[in-house]
Amino acid sequence: MNRFPFTAVVGADDMALALTLSAVSPAIGGVLVRGEKGTAKSTMVRALPDLLPPIDVITDDRFSSDPADPSPLSPDGPFAADAPTTTRPVRLVELPVGATEDRVLGSIHLEKALTSGVSEYEPGLLAAAHRGILYVDEVNLLHDHLVDLLLDAAAMGRSTVERDGVSVSHAAQFVLVGTMNPEEGELRPQLLDRFGLTVEVAAPRDPSVRVEVVRRRLAYEQDPAAFTARYAAAERELGERIASAQAVLDDVELGLDALTKIAEVCAAFEVDGMRADIVTARTAVAHAAWQGRLAVTRADVRAAARLAIPHRRRRNPFDAPGIDEDLLDAILGDAEPEPDPPSPAPDDEPGGTDGEGNDDQQSGQDDAPPEQPGSPTDPTTTEPTDQPPNQTAEADQAPAAEPDEKPAGDQQGDQSPTSVVAPQEAYRTRLFQVPGAGAGEAGRRSRALTTSGRTVGARRPGGEPGAIHLLETIRAAAPHQRSRGASGPGLSLRGGDLRLAVKEGRESNLVLLCVDASGSMAARRRMEQVKTAVLSLLLDAYQRRDKVGLVTFRGQGAALDLPPTGSVEIAAARLRELPAGGRTPLAEGLWTASETLRLERIRDPRRRPLLVVVTDGRATAGTDAVGRSRQMADHLAAQGVASMVVDCETGRFRMGLARTLSDHLQAAYVPLGEIAAEQLAAVVRQGADAVAGRAA
Repeated sequence: MNRFPFTAVVGADDMALALTLSAVSPAIGGVLVRGEKGTAKSTMVRALPDLLPPIDVITDDRFSSDPADPSPLSPDGPFAADAPTTTRPVRLVELPVGATEDRVLGSIHLEKALTSGVSEYEPGLLAAAHRGILYVDEVNLLHDHLVDLLLDAAAMGRSTVERDGVSVSHAAQFVLVGTMNPEEGELRPQLLDRFGLTVEVAAPRDPSVRVEVVRRRLAYEQDPAAFTARYAAAERELGERIASAQAVLDDVELGLDALTKIAEVCAAFEVDGMRADIVTARTAVAHAAWQGRLAVTRADVRAAARLAIPHRRRRNPFDAPGIDEDLLDAILGDAEPEPDPPSPAPDDEPGGTDGEGNDDQQSGQDDAPPEQPGSPTDPTTTEPTDQPPNQTAEADQAPAAEPDEKPAGDQQGDQSPTSVVAPQEAYRTRLFQVPGAGAGEAGRRSRALTTSGRTVGARRPGGEPGAIHLLETIRAAAPHQRSRGASGPGLSLRGGDLRLAVKEGRESNLVLLCVDASGSMAARRRMEQVKTAVLSLLLDAYQRRDKVGLVTFRGQGAALDLPPTGSVEIAAARLRELPAGGRTPLAEGLWTASETLRLERIRDPRRRPLLVVVTDGRATAGTDAVGRSRQMADHLAAQGVASMVVDCETGRFRMGLARTLSDHLQAAYVPLGEIAAEQLAAVVRQGADAVAGRAA
């Protein structure tokens, strides 16, 4: 099969560099590629093995042990010193997001167990990936129990299997490569940190570049063999360069000056732990070897920091990974680290290394793309606020705030101007759970019986399909072997012996936020409180892998600003940019929420929703606005939608409309002025409890 050549991909320089450096030095820890769909992420990863030099393995070993390793960790060992060896290409093993735990870890050989009565271990994907590349497409959608397996293998360099009567340990050292689309949800922080490098890719905006991408793709599809042959020389040259870099990697010197710069960079970007320093150092060494140098320079440190630090710096969960390259350059300074050259000449002048310096400068330019606008560290993206960080609910009730609570536009012709207020920093809320064990989608919030997770028991077939529980199936059949006339090895099985695994994991919920952005909410302090509270919910949803959606209503209608998704980054960004002003179409907002939940129930019927309505309860848009909004609330209650109403009405004189709305919704009622973020989480827990009560 002719794969699309690695060197034929256009406009992915950062990704190509990260993959190449990981191939030069597998100790870096692999690459995470984040980017929108259709940016050649999978194409480049699948083309990488064709560039790598082949490896030697012991011929009869199923675990790809290195013949040069004096004590390989392989269940097929021990091996003789003169054991025959085989040379084969580096493997690319793909781990599907729907893979089972047995397939990843390996398990008892089912065919031999049933036919011959032999208990033999059958290797899984981790064993197949040893000394190769383990690729996970859509890694952010990987189930948590599989993430746990990858974390263990990546940390220990081996895989241990203790299940189904099997006790096996084998080496599992691989280059972990993951690709993901951030719009589909974020990656678990523990797994994110295990990736050595991370890169962001996006489709090019230059029309000429896009034309070249399409031209090459069409040429490949028309004649794959001819297209691949056209890039054979470039592929061969790149492969030879990787092999040369691998050969000199151990000879590259990481001087004290370069190591100090690495430590200064990591400290300045406030990374957690020491893994960033170690990975940056390994990457800088690999980059120097890639450039043909035997000493690490400033250009190597800069290139390494751009790839190793962005996903490790301390940041808000809603901030996309990124790095301030101006700060990076300021830390590194103008002068290069001055490692001792391999063969110093006594008459060298300070500028006598022009060739190497020019190479450094050129490599720095080639490896460093232009700074991306809108990054979290870009000062132009900071939203100022003139409010002090610690304000109390009593401030909302002061008489001075009352004029802002009664904008004229909401009462007379929709004349109130729109305004955008930035929220304060989100709080880390407490965990809220649905009691009992549900049957929802896998997540990190509530206990649930799912198709993935830890095996906690066995059941007879019926209802939902599931994985076979081999041990329990054998146990069910064993007492009947004599009566079935079985003799010799093997088992006599009947349909009634079959047992399926009962697995317990965690489920996630759908949190649909329905936010009032009308003129009656436009007071700065009130909208700031609302956005901060909603942002806190998003933070909790991010940590618990919930699905979130955002409906806003203002003026004459409502809009689904964010369809239900796992990407809370987008929800947080839309929330920050949300303007306030105009009339209050409450009925339209509730209707949009109802339709969103109805469609989502069709797409994802097992995920239990929680509707959070953030409003002061006013309804001023259209004829009989109050009556229509109450009818819509009654409809939602009749549909069994668990809801909560956050009352944003403040001031001394209150109309109590939000409480009336909560009565019609049969929802929990919480005044905004009386709750902090921690209390908000407790209220959401009450709403989630209501979901379980109605389901029961």
